[in-house]
Amino acid sequence: MSEKKRRKVHSPEFKAKVGLEALKGVKTINEIGQEYGVHPVQVGQWKKAIQEQAKSLFEGKRGPKPVVEHQEPERLYSEIGKLKMELDWLKKKSGISLP
Repeated sequence: MSEKKRRKVHSPEFKAKVGLEALKGVKTINEIGQEYGVHPVQVGQWKKAIQEQAKSLFEGKRGPKPVVEHQEPERLYSEIGKLKMELDWLKKKSGISLP
């Protein structure tokens, strides 16, 4: 009977190494695939994945933090409450009585 052929499982470090070499462009994808024993289509997929995810490396490092939508109303309501308490206190201290 025929033996089952198992798939190779490559580590993330190996994928990154092969993908970065493909990004350099010194060798063709076919040459890289032969050198590392990986199908050229797989090398191309790893290269594409690195290109697509490269921008996420630098997100959120500087600049304003994105505002979470559900926190904004809570912050505004707390500000309104604080201002209302200050107004009430000022009215009481100044002796102003408004209907």
